[in-house]
Amino acid sequence: MAVFAYRGRSGASAVNGEIEADNRPAAVALLRAKGVVATQVEEKKAKAAAAAAAAAKLGGSVKAKDLAIYTRQFSTMVDAGLPIAQCLQILSEQSESKVLRDVTAKIAADVQGGGTLAESFGKYPKTFDNLFVNMLAVGESGGVLDVCLQRLSTYIEKAAKLKGQVKSAMVYPITIISVACLVIIFMMVFVLPTFANMFKNMGADLPLPTKIVIWMSDMTRKYIIVIIIGVAAGIYALKRYYNTDNGSMVIDTFMLKVPVVGMLIRKIAVARFTRTLGTLIASGVPILEGLLITARAAGNRVVEKSVMAARTHVTAGGTLAEPLKTTPVFPAMVVHMISVGENTGALDAMLNKIADFYDDEVDAAVAALTSLLEPMMIVFLGISVGGIVIAMYLPIFKMVTLIK
Repeated sequence: MAVFAYRGRSGASAVNGEIEADNRPAAVALLRAKGVVATQVEEKKAKAAAAAAAAAKLGGSVKAKDLAIYTRQFSTMVDAGLPIAQCLQILSEQSESKVLRDVTAKIAADVQGGGTLAESFGKYPKTFDNLFVNMLAVGESGGVLDVCLQRLSTYIEKAAKLKGQVKSAMVYPITIISVACLVIIFMMVFVLPTFANMFKNMGADLPLPTKIVIWMSDMTRKYIIVIIIGVAAGIYALKRYYNTDNGSMVIDTFMLKVPVVGMLIRKIAVARFTRTLGTLIASGVPILEGLLITARAAGNRVVEKSVMAARTHVTAGGTLAEPLKTTPVFPAMVVHMISVGENTGALDAMLNKIADFYDDEVDAAVAALTSLLEPMMIVFLGISVGGIVIAMYLPIFKMVTLIK
């Protein structure tokens, strides 16, 4: 039998409570038999599901910078001795992010109602990931919430810096390629037809490069809509394929093999893996749970598969370093340092040292990638835009030569 929560009136008095029945009409009939006129009858499971849906709708993603400041402020207030409920109330009023303000207000109400901190934060997975919730659970149960929050804020700040470095490396080439494509499309649609009409009226035999460019201009003007739809469909299909297990594995494996870019991805993966796992272990999260969380936060299916294989090996009683030797992601130096950390009982400290080292390596790799992309973009622009211009002026040069 299901349990229903009800509200209603019994005579002149308002009543509420719970009643067991096979279904909602049966619950209403039972209440009527008891002299209660029900105004609201709702199954408890449905009520819980509705609350969960409302919580998921309320939560949303936030900027890493806002989350880092939020966590740092939380840590400072807990360290100062303020009650948790008061800390949450202050955070809900002063956070710059509207999502954080709204979510924290709900969390404060849950905590005041007797819920644990980790459970309350765990209701909003879009805002607070598994790492965040697990760190709160460890800090709450171990009485070291301020320390865990401080480590968490440091981790978020460093992770945000790493993500920012990658974005900065990608902005330049994406911008250049986008501008070049727009210029080429503009020339194909609006500029080249003028030259094509002029050459047609002249009746002269055109050079092969000019014929090719004019043909491309005609195709672009006739099928511009089809081309745009085709590109959009291709991008959509690629995203759908990447969302599959096989697709993400194929694409991530390919990206690791791309010159320069693959090395940068490896360094980012090592930095993220060691920073995440080191932070979790230092806070007291069991290594098996830490590896599971780290695998989910890897951002690369090859790395995720390697970490899960290492977790299986550790579950069977093996070491963490041994299965990492066979992966194409982790360099020998990293594996050796992890092995030393396991043998000395200072795995968390060793992982954080590796993360600090690879943060600097990512800096150097981003600088090298940017330096390499700059001349490549210049060559791309020269060949694409310059080639079109030269192809259009070849007939004019030929005419001038004949006149002379």
